[in-house]
Formats: sequence, C-alpha cells, structure tokens
Amino acid sequence: MGGAGANRAAKDMAGRVQCVEATGYDHPALAAAAPYDLILANILKGPLVDLAPDTARHLAPGGHVILSGLLNDQAAEVTAAYEAEGISRDRILIKIASTWEGIKAAEELEKEGIHCNLTLLFAFAQAVACAEAGVQLISPFVGRIYDWFKKENNTDYVGDEDPGVQSVAKIYSYYKKHGYKTEVMGASFRNTGQITSLAGCDLLTISPGLLEELQNTEGTLVRKLNPAGTCDLEKISYDEKAFRFEFNEDAMATEKTAQGIRAFSADIVKLEKLVAEMI
Repeated sequence: MGGAGANRAAKDMAGRVQCVEATGYDHPALAAAAPYDLILANILKGPLVDLAPDTARHLAPGGHVILSGLLNDQAAEVTAAYEAEGISRDRILIKIASTWEGIKAAEELEKEGIHCNLTLLFAFAQAVACAEAGVQLISPFVGRIYDWFKKENNTDYVGDEDPGVQSVAKIYSYYKKHGYKTEVMGASFRNTGQITSLAGCDLLTISPGLLEELQNTEGTLVRKLNPAGTCDLEKISYDEKAFRFEFNEDAMATEKTAQGIRAFSADIVKLEKLVAEMI
C-alpha cells in the first residue's frame, strides 16, 4: 500500500481516496462498497485473469472494466477470461500505449470488438494513426505537454495559449472535420484553466481536487470545442516509416512517451517482485 499511499499524497488526494491492501477483493471495505459501476485494474496478465471471477461478482449490472498493464499480445486472452465470467467485451476497455506497435495491436483488437484506450499520447502523428486504426478512445496528456514546454521555454502558459490545450483542440477539430469516430479524452490536467479551455471535448478525466475547484467557481462556462468548428487540416495517413519520422521529429512527444514507458516498466518490475514475495 506504500506506493498507492505515496501516489495519493503526491496528488493531494488525502481524504478523497481510500487505500487498502488486500489479496484480490478480500477486504471488508471493498465488499461493503460493492457493486461497482467501474473497476480499473493496472496489473499483470496472470493476476488479471485470476481476478476475473471476483471482478464479475463485484461489478454492477451494466458496469464497465478498464484493464491496463498488458503487453500488446495479451489483451485477447484476458478479455476471453472476463467474457467467460459474463462480462461482455463491449463492457471492457483495454489501455495501451500509443507506440506504433501499440496502435497496430489496438487496430486488430478493435476488429474483434475489443475496445481500446490509447494512452501516452503526445504527438499529432499518434492521434492520426489512432484514428486511422479505428480505436475507441485516445487520452492526450494535456498537463504533461504543458510541463515540458513550461520547462523548455521557461514560460507559464495560460488558457488557449497552453501547448497542451492547443494539442487537444487540434486533434478534436481534425477528428470532427474528417468524420473519425475515435473519442478524444483530455487527461492529466494541471489547472482549471486547461479544463475550461477544452469545454466541449468528447470526454475529460478530471481529478477530484480540480472538480471541487470548478464546482466552487461561479460564472458561465463557454463551450470552446464544437463538432461544427473550423479546421483547415487536410486528411493525413501514415505508414510505419512516415509515422516514425513524424513522431521522432517531435522532441516533446518522444521524450514524454519514453519517460512514460520507462515508468510503466519500473512499476511492472515492482509488481512482479511484490507478487513473488506473496507466493
């Protein structure tokens, strides 16, 4: 629980998030709060498969499951385990990094009716490739883009001038102009100004602290993104060679994506060690 507790403290979630340590769902607090409308699991394939029966028992009728921490070739097997417990694939969302390999894996999964959320998305080239692959959802990281440019240029960006905001607005407008069904979910916000500047986006994932700040703010919220808005970008399509070139031309995107993957890898090593100690 140390890692979860530290993460809670780092994000100022004390009093809003309860952390418990348990083998699977074997904890009174987890049992008391069930059933759940949404369950998120970010662990290895083996534990995900083993937890499928208990997850089904703790999930509310019509509830959804988000599964992360998988390698690209493991999603189908894990999905099958949850389907065997009565959780249909339209209620499962697989989270995958927006590398070329991840996007291609998601494309195949989507063809099988397994919906995917492409994360660690920082570059426009990644967004274009995800749309071409027909993925369900992308999560551009507004705050991490902002962090990089703030540090690089020693500038504190505000509102519509924020590079993270501009990135999501560009992707959203491009998708709507060219009729892509992929949903855009802005993520990793640093302040409410970023959120209000993206009002009208398909989805936004907002921390409890920023939600509370928004709730306590008076005034009229103006919609900034509109499906009927203007966009002068022509349709683009990338093969692997073109994608890798465009992606590598973006210093921010290559750095932040690599940083995120290294963090994921380090977490997997920690989890494997923890599981080994419990066996």
